[in-house]
Amino acid sequence: MNTKTLVQLDKAHVWHPFTQMRDWIAPEHQPLVLVAGHGAWLEDSFGRRYLDANSSIWTNIHGHGHPILDQAVREQLEHVAHTSFLGFTNPKAVELAARLVELLPGSSLTKVFFSDDGSTAIEVAIKMTVQFFQQTERPRKMGFVSFENAYHGDTLGASSLGGISLFHDRFKSHQFPVLRIGSVESLATVDGSEIAGLIVEPLMQGAAGMRLWPLSAAKALRRWCDQNEVLLIFDEVMTGFGRTGKYFACQQDHVYPDFLALAKGLTGGYLPLAATLTTEKVFSGFLGSYERAFFYGHSYCGNQLGCAAALANLAVFEQERVLQKLQPKIEHLARRLHGLQDLANVREIRRAGFIAGVEIASQNGEPFDWRDRIGAQICLAARYHGILTRPIGDVLVLMLPLCVSCEEIDLAIHAMGKAIIEVCAPIH
Repeated sequence: MNTKTLVQLDKAHVWHPFTQMRDWIAPEHQPLVLVAGHGAWLEDSFGRRYLDANSSIWTNIHGHGHPILDQAVREQLEHVAHTSFLGFTNPKAVELAARLVELLPGSSLTKVFFSDDGSTAIEVAIKMTVQFFQQTERPRKMGFVSFENAYHGDTLGASSLGGISLFHDRFKSHQFPVLRIGSVESLATVDGSEIAGLIVEPLMQGAAGMRLWPLSAAKALRRWCDQNEVLLIFDEVMTGFGRTGKYFACQQDHVYPDFLALAKGLTGGYLPLAATLTTEKVFSGFLGSYERAFFYGHSYCGNQLGCAAALANLAVFEQERVLQKLQPKIEHLARRLHGLQDLANVREIRRAGFIAGVEIASQNGEPFDWRDRIGAQICLAARYHGILTRPIGDVLVLMLPLCVSCEEIDLAIHAMGKAIIEVCAPIH
């Protein structure tokens, strides 16, 4: 099917996520049709190549078409693609659960519950938290604390914990009440007696615009939760699997939660799969009579194909010494980002490991009108310089696959700088 026909059919039938479809289906809009990927690069239907500068919405880890991951998926297909995890088990899911636990020595995270994506990984943590306190004779502990500008997914429970007005406000009447606070220090005034869980994106809030936490935040949260018998939930859907320089952000300062939600990078960006890790203490709260079981699950829990890809993803980390090789790249990225700070419209650069956000503003430092979508215009301009990424408002996100070379980092920074100048210079 040629590109013209694909675009016509897309505009006729497809509803895209986070997209104003009026603009998408407009005659002048020509969507990019992506058809192939090799390493850190993607290819469109006309054969043009682009550096995948946001890792295909933060999922890809080792690049596209990695031979070890490709082989693992092919080999699994020779056996079976999927079998039910309700009342059965399978080798790949068992091996993956054990492997994830091995990656967290020093933590008490020993139990793994599989689901489909980041939102469902959070839903699992929410429901387990509520049921745990119901079944340990503390039913009044049912509230949650989250942070302003947080993002934890789009399903109704996960979105209840979110704090981004544009995404979440219209559904408030259908969400459960949550105490949202603006800082870790605000916890000092919170009565924890009826709080069941506290959720946070460790090190950095992603959809809030790549906003960094103070270095002491995780320890302070762990301490408050322990003092108030509150379960701590770390949402590492974005930060997991090497993005911050370690397997998981919680390993940066050795502060471990009661629930760890993983998704995006779990399969290396190949297939949808999520995992929620928790403790023996939580697990024990569900043992006993039949009605104490955790009655929750999805058709594709423990999917064998996804688990095979995830195991291969972890194998690549070891075989290719990915985290060791990443440190010089993180340092190179930091140096190259510093050069963007000289541009008149760069307000602030925020970075955690290999994750970066470049905030754009007018030359006097005032934010652009969000309706002008300057960030989106810059990302569109960057496409013509050979990179693909997506903004969060007027924050340009740079989240490259871990496999990129320093030369590819240079290309990404150069393209971003050129695009900023091209879009912002005419405004002044």
